[in-house]
Amino acid sequence: MPERYDVVVIGAGHAGCEAARACARIGLRTAMVTMNLDLVAQMSCNPAIGGIAKGHLVREIDALGGVMAEVADAVGIQFRLLNTSRGPAVWSPRAQMDKKLYRFRMREVLEAEPNLRIKQAEVGALTLSGDRHVTGVLLRDGRTIAAGAVIVTTGTFLNGLAHVGEMTYSCGRNGEAPSQLLGDQLRTLGLNWTRLKTGTPPRLDGRSIDWSQFEPQAGDADPTPFSFLTGKIERKQIDC
Repeated sequence: MPERYDVVVIGAGHAGCEAARACARIGLRTAMVTMNLDLVAQMSCNPAIGGIAKGHLVREIDALGGVMAEVADAVGIQFRLLNTSRGPAVWSPRAQMDKKLYRFRMREVLEAEPNLRIKQAEVGALTLSGDRHVTGVLLRDGRTIAAGAVIVTTGTFLNGLAHVGEMTYSCGRNGEAPSQLLGDQLRTLGLNWTRLKTGTPPRLDGRSIDWSQFEPQAGDADPTPFSFLTGKIERKQIDC
């Protein structure tokens, strides 16, 4: 007999973590499936949370009971409230994260949810009853997980492509495998299909930079938290 959950969430990025925790907190037995347990909530492109418009979104997620703001407040290393020279309507909180601590903390929070299980596997297909009724997921190793609902939060992994200069190749995040099997199946279901493009700038080795030629930029003296549940930012802040 296959394992059975009320909800299966495919993917463990920002969206998957929020969806899985939300389902678990309202009492649904939830499984979140990811290809690598060590990379739950990995911040691959940009170690920042918030910013203009996005800072408002993080607070809206927090108001709805989400987890991103709480984790960001716990592991942020530089907080700045942007646009303070203008009116309060456009003030935008932004913080740089400790990338490694962010995924560690997020996994701790999710593993503490009694109704949530995190599983390392690749989902190869949705299992269907008829043409449209989803009954669960089929894993690449042949196991099945039955579910009353399936939430797909695969992000750029779904049939992912990387473009590096003139070269193009299949991958999720750089160096990680794409979700090819699931992507191929979803194409056959008649769903509208498009791509989300992200852009990642080159990385520089800090040991190769003469930092004495730069002007330090400090964070705010009194950091503004993202979450309404955070009383004060206690972590030591770092200059940019």
